[in-house]
Amino acid sequence: MLPFLRPKMRDGWMAVSYAADRFDLAHVRRRPGRKPEVLTLHSRARSGDDGVVLRALRKDLGLSRYHCTTLLADGEYQMLQVEPPEVPADELREALRWRIKEMLHTPAESANIEVLEIPAEHTGRARQVWAVAADRAMLAPRVACFDGAKIALEVIDIPELAQRNIAALFEEENRGLALLSFDEAGGMLSFTYGGELYALRRIEATLAQFVSLEAAQRETLFEKVALEAQRSLDNFDRQFGYIGISRLLVAPLPESQALLDYLREYLAVPVAELDLAEVLDFPSLPDLSLPLRQTQSLKVIGAALRQATS
Repeated sequence: MLPFLRPKMRDGWMAVSYAADRFDLAHVRRRPGRKPEVLTLHSRARSGDDGVVLRALRKDLGLSRYHCTTLLADGEYQMLQVEPPEVPADELREALRWRIKEMLHTPAESANIEVLEIPAEHTGRARQVWAVAADRAMLAPRVACFDGAKIALEVIDIPELAQRNIAALFEEENRGLALLSFDEAGGMLSFTYGGELYALRRIEATLAQFVSLEAAQRETLFEKVALEAQRSLDNFDRQFGYIGISRLLVAPLPESQALLDYLREYLAVPVAELDLAEVLDFPSLPDLSLPLRQTQSLKVIGAALRQATS
């Protein structure tokens, strides 16, 4: 296609997330000196043939004019914290492949490996990195589905980094932030500082449990979440004592106030409910003011907050 016939690409990223029963999509535009703006937030039911749905979304939302990314789901990848081998930077991925071979759920030779640095200044500890691994055989159908729908998929991302992008907006200068969210896959507690992901804990508590459990069972769930959060805070302090955690933010839940009250009694750090309106503009999306819509959309909006477009 001649350059002047190509459609002009829109600023920012369009993220496409797969849930069990639907696609979630978000388009965010970053603006210098102003809050990022969520321009599109859309959900569409999965009807059995994802390719058909994606083609309809491309037509309805004009997806061919966006930089597109998609999120992997729980179980489609592994994220491991490891000490990297001492090799040149351009050899690190391959060296890590064999360092983590015994920890992988897929053959090492068929795994796609990405590496994320964990800043280690002032710690005196050995260097650590995040190794993200996904089987190429699993990734191929996802890429083929986008290709078949004529949507240019530029990036495949993971929920942990999407949550990091959200957390970075809430950070206070020279302070770390803990962010706790729940979805269909379970709980995710992340620790960020300076926009970087330092630590992470998965918690076996799903969003559905906060809806369905009786009061006594919910109390047990609160205790479990609080204990995991306290252990994580203590562990983070041991590893990164030079980083002060300003507060723990909790993404909205059906029983948010009860959980917030419980955590405030249990933990020493300030605890508050996350509200995306503090850090994002969305004037044309009034439903994003609803707490549970924010929770449902948290990861897909985070994926659309990617900084680079190349």
